[in-house]
Amino acid sequence: MRTGKLSPAELRQLVLGRLGVRRPDVLVHAALGEDAAVIAMGDEACVITVDPITGASTQAGWFAVHVACNDLAAMGAAPVGVLATLLYPEQASPDDVARTMADIDRAARELDIEVLGGHTEVTPGLVAPIIAMTAVGRAPRDRVVTSAGARPGQALVLTKAAGLEGTAILATDLADRLAGRVPEATLERARRFVERLSVVPEGLLAARHGAAAMHDPTEGGVLGALWELAEASGVGYRLRRADVPVLPETRAICEALGADPLKLISSGALLIACEDGPAMVAALTAAGIPATVVGEIVASERVLIGPTGAQPAEPVWRDELWRLLDEAR
Repeated sequence: MRTGKLSPAELRQLVLGRLGVRRPDVLVHAALGEDAAVIAMGDEACVITVDPITGASTQAGWFAVHVACNDLAAMGAAPVGVLATLLYPEQASPDDVARTMADIDRAARELDIEVLGGHTEVTPGLVAPIIAMTAVGRAPRDRVVTSAGARPGQALVLTKAAGLEGTAILATDLADRLAGRVPEATLERARRFVERLSVVPEGLLAARHGAAAMHDPTEGGVLGALWELAEASGVGYRLRRADVPVLPETRAICEALGADPLKLISSGALLIACEDGPAMVAALTAAGIPATVVGEIVASERVLIGPTGAQPAEPVWRDELWRLLDEAR
């Protein structure tokens, strides 16, 4: 099998039909497009998610905490804590474990959450560390937002810009390949995109301001996240490619590597479906969070509007990050 997430067809065939007993106290079950489970706890809901970090070689523990907590925020839940599963190859050193835990501790302190536990071991057969982060959050039961709430007529809003996480990783891990093709000052600015990785503030704010559906664009980027949101909601969309914000550093790196920034892992951005796009943008902007209306939800067709007109949209089978990292190996 190829690197990257399983395709929707593979998930349906291999995973989603084998999910145990469907319990009535689970409010949001495992499904395409849903990145977290929701469990009823009286008037509140417990929101739980898990995410691995396998594509970043530096600050992986820091990435893992923020990426997992972003899944909670995309459902309107405030993070409470994380549990870290850390698997190391036999050639790892105690310093490697200490560095990862220092990164996890730093991210947890930034989010004011606790490291609740986890599991750490040296595993035979690995060639690089694998980190899987479970995050636990809480939200008022009536304010939980899923990926399945989008309806025709709603606006699509994107916070920040496409490709933030992927840009930071590529600028770090493919620095040798980019040297001489992208100015070093541009690469240095791109590496600092990790500072924009959290969507906890905008997720909680958007939930308070009536977001109908939210999804954070991880693997597959903005186009992958939009397809997953549409799958979960059973709707279509019209996305205006020119309206999707792409920062100059992302554009420069993607042009040098022949990548599509809208298919590049985009943690740090948040995709929001809502009734009033301009009002949502105004609320986010007032809080210091850049946001843009990039399209709208429609009944069934899934369309990208580009310079040559409207084209049918397709699911993103493989993130550009994986393709580029595989080419570099």
